[in-house]
Amino acid sequence: MKNRIWIYVVFFSGLLLVFYAFVFKGYDFSKSNLKVINASVPAFTFTNQDGKKITQADTDDKVYVVEYFFTTCKGICPRMNANMRRVFDVYQNQKDFLILSHTCMPETDSVSILKMYEQKMLNGRLVQRNDGSYKIDSIKSASISHTNWNFLTGDKTELYRMARNGYMVDNGKPDSSQIKDQFIHTQFFALVDRYRRVRGIYDGLKEDEIQKLILDIKGLLKERIDHTRFMSGFSNSPT
Repeated sequence: MKNRIWIYVVFFSGLLLVFYAFVFKGYDFSKSNLKVINASVPAFTFTNQDGKKITQADTDDKVYVVEYFFTTCKGICPRMNANMRRVFDVYQNQKDFLILSHTCMPETDSVSILKMYEQKMLNGRLVQRNDGSYKIDSIKSASISHTNWNFLTGDKTELYRMARNGYMVDNGKPDSSQIKDQFIHTQFFALVDRYRRVRGIYDGLKEDEIQKLILDIKGLLKERIDHTRFMSGFSNSPT
């Protein structure tokens, strides 16, 4: 009787091991320890600097960084985007990584203006100032095209909705009830994982946070799961 029980135990333990091997095949357990700040980024449709529609489908199975800026900004935006250029330089050849830079002034930042701004950001020379911060000067380098850095414009209501309810980077200042009178101007970057979950908010002006962002991107890029192997009813995103 005891032998029979042990046979059953070994048999069903083996079945359980086979089951878990099947379910978790393709899963990378070296997951990032970043907490989830927003579990569901809403759907969106914007237009990039090339006139191409960019939607949430373009972020499928990609890690991406988000910011809000405007092209005529003379204050924090040049410093923010010099730091974003540093992020781009590290991950520009990573096929499953994107940068989404949204204008907060779509009434003036047209597709053609964003295209000119893109060329300045990508082809200008990145220079470190004496105080340790970075800037992009007007010296041109070899032309860069077809990148994973998108400069987005679109409906102002939708742009601001995404900042506040999607990426959680609203500046927190009271706004008029009229969208035309509202203005979001924030130095914060949001980091989104492959499952459209916000996993980090970073001050785009602080060196230590830029370094952390670059490191955290690497961690999220390692979070992989072969969700086609999960049976119906199983979650396809890491906890």
